This record gives sequence, structure tokens and C-alpha cells, in this order.
Amino acid sequence: MSPTEVGLAGFGLMLLLILLGVNVAFCLIALGFIGLAMIIGLEPALSSVAIISFERATAYEFAVAPLFLLMSAFVSRSDIGKEAYEWARAWVGQYRGGLAMATSGACGLFAACCGSSLASAVAMGRIAYPEMKRHNYDSRLSTGIIAAGGTLGILIPPSMGFILIGILTQMSIGKLFIAGIIPGIICVGFYIVTIYIMCKISPSIGPASPRTTWKQKVGSFRLTWPVLALFLLVIGGIYGGVFTPTEAGGIGAFGALVISLVRRQIDKTGIWECLLDTAKMSAMMMALIIGAFIFNQFLAVTRIPFVASEWVTGLGLNRYYILIIIIFLYLILGMIFDIYAILILTLPIIFPTMMALGFNPIWYAVIMVRVIEVGLISPPFGINLFGLAGVVDVPMGTLYRSVVPFIISDILNIALLIAVPSLSTFLPEIMLSR
Repeated sequence: MSPTEVGLAGFGLMLLLILLGVNVAFCLIALGFIGLAMIIGLEPALSSVAIISFERATAYEFAVAPLFLLMSAFVSRSDIGKEAYEWARAWVGQYRGGLAMATSGACGLFAACCGSSLASAVAMGRIAYPEMKRHNYDSRLSTGIIAAGGTLGILIPPSMGFILIGILTQMSIGKLFIAGIIPGIICVGFYIVTIYIMCKISPSIGPASPRTTWKQKVGSFRLTWPVLALFLLVIGGIYGGVFTPTEAGGIGAFGALVISLVRRQIDKTGIWECLLDTAKMSAMMMALIIGAFIFNQFLAVTRIPFVASEWVTGLGLNRYYILIIIIFLYLILGMIFDIYAILILTLPIIFPTMMALGFNPIWYAVIMVRVIEVGLISPPFGINLFGLAGVVDVPMGTLYRSVVPFIISDILNIALLIAVPSLSTFLPEIMLSR
């Protein structure tokens, strides 16, 4: 077999094993090593695996992942999600669909501290759904906005998806973080408009809540100002070149711990459990990254990424046609796999192809994350929907129907991001480097 044939066989076998439930990290490591051994020999393959593992395990840029994971763990232990919801409800709860709009805003604020799509959906499901149910909101509107709002967790910084993309592609993690701010805010706006239209058509699905006074509105900031200050410190510091993303992760984790301690929302047991959870997640991500780089080395030896790039660019198709095809591919993958597996599976081949077609890498990263997240709420295998089903008493059929208006909203949102790339690239282009 030629190196290219070995590469194709290895890639196909990897997909098969992952679909059969084999651990993604160990699947990548094993197949990458076996493929290298077949092409360059056993001893060079062993040497390559050892060097890659050591370099990835000691890479400075990887430190950003466990630090932001620790920040997320502290945030998840506190009442930040509940307080974000109460703040948003005080401002828009008196309008038709106001509680659903508040949920959208709270998801955005919680995402700014959490960085996880599924965690955001589950947290808001526990907090917002009982409140909307108490105010006689239609269950489809309630669960639909919670599932859709959870996808903001991987778009608004700090985002673990952007961290993984930055590590795998050697792009600036700081610029990727900044690139997600405007698209994230626009996404919240699209959801609010969608809720407004739905309630305009059927007012009964989202009845208005009692009005709040201006004193109550202004007073609600006492719930969220520490979180907003922490977010502005972390992201503002990265944007202004005051500190690196890794340093920002350390500051964010320490700040989240201080906020939780001052508010007495965490104790010694909670701190230990946060550290343990972070260690487990960091080990998983380290294994995934090492496996990804070993498998990428195998693919590089087979020249598959270069062959695929040359083949696609040689088709002579308009590059946006190719982009649309890839978007559909990501939507399908998002229904089946989690975002980390999708990025590791596709980046080695698709990312070089997109760069060969002349797309901006920062812009493409935003589009990629956004599309994958739509897949995570798309029936029949939307992972976020199954996570939400575990915390709300709603049939899966209702959950499937509930997300349809928001998927339409997401598609329009993605179309806007494609049509106006500067929405994703404006802030990264003008940010200061350290």
C-alpha cells in the first residue's frame, strides 16, 4: 500500500472505531502510531510518538486549558447562573416572552464564565425552566431557548472550543477569544428577535410577568457586577495586551474562587471537588491533544491533507460552494459527536483546505464553532437536547420541535456571519499584542 492508501485506510478505521464507541484519544494514538510504523518504521515511529507526547505535555500554551477549566468549575459551583437570570429577568421580564428573553441573556452572561455548551444548557434548565413553567410559558418556547442559549457557551469567551482550535492550528487563542464576542452578542440578539416574533404570533406562549421598578432594575446589578467585572478584566486584559490568555486563565480562576468564597458559595470540599474535576478534564484534553498531534503527524506523512487541499482547489468551484458543503458536513457531525471530537477529526484535513481557498482563519474558526453548535441542538441526535432532557420533565418529541425556530434563527445568523466577515475579524485585527 502507498502512504496515501495507508492514510485513507487509517482515517476510515478511525471513524469506524469512534462510531463503535472506542475512546477518541486512545483511538487516535493507537492508529497514528500504527500508521507511522507502517510507513516510516517501528523505531522512528516510537521516537516520533515520544517527542510529540513530551512536547505537547510541556507546551506553555496548553496551560490555558486547565486554568479556564478551573474557572468554569468554580463558576458552576456558585449561584452565578441563577443571579444572571435574575438580573436579566428584572430588565425584560415584564414583556411578552420576557422570561425567555431573560434566559437568552442569562445564557450569554453564564457562557462568559463557563465556556461549555452542555454545562450552560443544563444549568439554565435547572434555573430558568421551573420559573417559566410557573408563569405558564409554553414548554416548547421554554426548552427551545434553553437548548439554543446553551450553545453560546462555546462561542462567547472563554471558549474551550477556541482553545482547542488555537492549540491544534497554532492560531492566537487570545484573538480567537476576542473574535467570538461580537458574534455571541449578535446571536443573543437573534434569539431575542425570534422570541419576540413567536410571541407576536402566539401571545399565549409567553405571557408577560409583573413589571419591575427602576429601583429593582438598577438593584439587580448587585447580583452580577462581580461576574461582569471579572469578565471585563480577563477579556479586556487579553484585548489590551496586558496579559496572555494563559495568564488571563489564572486571573479568571483566582477571581472566580475569590467571588465564590466572599459570597460563601463554596467550602473546602467544594474547592477539592473543583480541583479534582479540573484534573480529570485536563487529563482528558491532554490525551486528546496528544492523540490529535500524533494522528496529524501520521496524516502529514501520508500527505492526505495536501492531496485533499490540491484536489478541492483544483475542482474550480466557487469557494463559497465548498464552504456550504463543509457547513452541511459539520451540521451532520454535530448531531453525532461532541465538539472536541469533531474538531480533532476534521481540522487536519479541512482547515488546510480552507486556508488554500483564501479564507481568513479567525473568521473560519468562528463559523466552524457556530455551525457545530447548531448541530448539537439538531434532531435526532442533538447532544444538548439529551443533556437538557435529564433536568426538565419534557418528552423528547417536544424538545425536538422546540428548537426548530431557533435553528432557523441560527442559520440566518450564520448567513450574516458569512456575508459580513468583519463581524468576526474586526476586534482581533485591532487588538493590541503583548
